[in-house]
Amino acid sequence: PFHRKQLRVVLSNCGLIDPESVDDYLAVGGYEALEAVLATMSPEEVVDAVTRSGLRGRGGGGFPTGRKWQLARAAERHPKYVICNAAEGDPGAFMDRSVLEGDPHAVIEGMTIGGYAVGAAAGYVYCRAEYPLAIKRLERALREARELNLLGRDILGSGFDFDIQVKAGAGAFVCGEETALMASIHGERGQPWPRPPFPAVSGLWQQPSNVNNVKSYAYTPRIIRMSADWFKGLGTEGSPGTAVFALTGMVNQTGLIEVPMGVTLREIIYEVGGGIPKGKRFKAVQTGGPLGGCLPEEHLDTPVDFDSLVAAGSVMGSGGMIVADETTCMVEFAKYF
Repeated sequence: PFHRKQLRVVLSNCGLIDPESVDDYLAVGGYEALEAVLATMSPEEVVDAVTRSGLRGRGGGGFPTGRKWQLARAAERHPKYVICNAAEGDPGAFMDRSVLEGDPHAVIEGMTIGGYAVGAAAGYVYCRAEYPLAIKRLERALREARELNLLGRDILGSGFDFDIQVKAGAGAFVCGEETALMASIHGERGQPWPRPPFPAVSGLWQQPSNVNNVKSYAYTPRIIRMSADWFKGLGTEGSPGTAVFALTGMVNQTGLIEVPMGVTLREIIYEVGGGIPKGKRFKAVQTGGPLGGCLPEEHLDTPVDFDSLVAAGSVMGSGGMIVADETTCMVEFAKYF
C-alpha cells in the first residue's frame, strides 16, 4: 500500500544502484542525456526542451525552470555559473539529502546539461554540512565523472568545458534563499540581497547565475532522455511531473514518498501513509516548512500541486509534510519548528 500510489522518477535510482559506482549509473542510462545533448542539440534546443516539459522549480518557489534558464542564457556577460541549492532546511525534510546520497550522478549530469544550456563553465553544489554522507558521495561522483571525461575540459570531445565544486554550508536556514546562499559562497554572512537585479543578471561574484534545487537538476537528464512530452504527461497541466515529500508526524507509515502531482492530501495521508495511528482523528497537515501553512480536515481533498496548495492557504515548499492528530497539542507540534 505504501508504494501503490507512488510514481518514482527522481527517486527511481535511489536504493536500486550503488551510488558510489559510476558503472551502476551508466548501466541504467546515466549520462546518455548529456552525450545526446553535446552531440546533437544546441543550447537553445536544450532550453526549449526544458521549457516545453513544464518543469517548475522544486525548491519551493515553483518558478518555471525553462524560463529561468532562458534568462541566464540571454545574459551576455561571462563567466556564468550554475548553482545547485542543497541547503535543505525545512523541518522533517530529507528529500535532497536522499537524492544526493542515493543518486549523485543524476544531479551532476543535470547541472552539466544546465551549464551547457546557459553557457556556464563552472558550477557549485551548496550542501548542508550536516549531510556528510551526501557530500562524501557527491565528491566521489565528481572524481569519477572527471576520470571519464564527463566533467572538466572538452567533455566527451565536444569542446564544452564545465566543472563543479562542492561548498558546505553551516546550517543557516536562511541560506536556502538563493541570494543568501550566494553570499555564503562568497564567504560573507548568509543574508538575502535586494532584488532586482536577479541572479540571472547579477548573481555569484556579480556574474549571471542560474540557481536550481537538487530535484530540478535530477529531473533534467530524464526529461532529455524520455522527452519533454513524457514529463508533461505526468501530474497536472499547471504542475507537471511528480512531487517528492518527506511524510512525517502522526501517520502509520512515514518516509520519503514520490507521487504524481495532483494526488490529494487525503490519498497521501490515508493510502500512502496508512492513516492516523490508533484510529485517532486527523487534525491538520503542515506543508511547505516555516513558509507554509496548516491545512485542517476540510482541505483533505486538495490536490497536491503548486497552485492548489497556495489557493488553500499553504505552499508546496521543498517537500516537508507533517501530519497532526486530534491529540497533538500545539506545543508538541511546534517541536518540528
